[in-house]
Amino acid sequence: MLTILKGMGLLLFTLILFSLFSLKAPKGDKAMSGLAGAAIASFLVEAIHKYISGDFLNIAFLGEVGISSGSLAGTAAASLVAINMGANPVFALVAGVALSGIGILPGFIAGYIVGLIAPIIEKKLPEGLNVVVGALAIAPIARFIAIGVTPVVDVTLLNVGKAVTAAANQSPLVMGFLLGGMMKVICTSPLSSMSMTAMLGLKGLAMGIASIASFGGAFTNGVVFKRMKIGDKSNIIGVMLEPLTQAHIITKNPIPIFFSDFIGGGLAGIVAAHFGIINNAPGTAAPIPGLLAPFGFNPPLKVLLVLVLAAICGLIGGYIGTSIIKFVDGKYNLNINNKTYKKKSILTDQ
Repeated sequence: MLTILKGMGLLLFTLILFSLFSLKAPKGDKAMSGLAGAAIASFLVEAIHKYISGDFLNIAFLGEVGISSGSLAGTAAASLVAINMGANPVFALVAGVALSGIGILPGFIAGYIVGLIAPIIEKKLPEGLNVVVGALAIAPIARFIAIGVTPVVDVTLLNVGKAVTAAANQSPLVMGFLLGGMMKVICTSPLSSMSMTAMLGLKGLAMGIASIASFGGAFTNGVVFKRMKIGDKSNIIGVMLEPLTQAHIITKNPIPIFFSDFIGGGLAGIVAAHFGIINNAPGTAAPIPGLLAPFGFNPPLKVLLVLVLAAICGLIGGYIGTSIIKFVDGKYNLNINNKTYKKKSILTDQ
């Protein structure tokens, strides 16, 4: 029990800090979006091509592609974060290629700082020299920052990830529900579960729970949108494939969506924990990456079975959650199911 409390407590604390950074830090939300993209560009490609195309299908070339992609996570993070923040793409790539051998989290931090200072450097230097001199200055700055923060990252965020992983291994079913539910809520919120799991460096069973919960919870979102009459068919498809595309709707209907997501994601997480699904590709906690990445680390037939059961759990979770919400809404007249969020008002908002 102490291990569970420690793991979930540290995760909640990290989530609070993560939320504050996204909401309050200059261009924090754009930086986090860049980190999520870097996780896809590196860890997801590595998981599919190294472990499936390479190791399982014995396609050597694609295996090399996966190895190369996974080794450049820090480069991808620094480049995409800086670009998302509006830095000159040349400066962003200069920062990225200077981080050979650096992990994704130090790369993220270096990319964030470069994203803040690159526009200043470009503006202050004379035109014609700004790109060349800026590039020569940014490369060592980025690597110095990344190397300097690596020890701090190792003893903070990565240790939080290790605590969550230890809790999942010690009490898999309990953590399957708690971690799965929490990750699906994060996945559906304006935050990013991909960024969150990448920051923590989650691997193994904990990452397996997060990825399967993200996939199974997609069906929860579909049920919630359908039963609560939120949006139209295109909104339902959008929220199932990528919740962030429907953020403007989700933020107006948080109670039925997040409540149901915790149930659906939690039930799907229990399935992942019961079957021991592992995922060593951090940052793949989203519906589509969560569908694909587990194939790289588990027997395919077992993954297919788990995905089917997770989808069923997601549907059940959505039905249970919306039934409870409808009952409470009808009994106490809380106006949770606000009719202004039907198709007409959605189109008006857009």
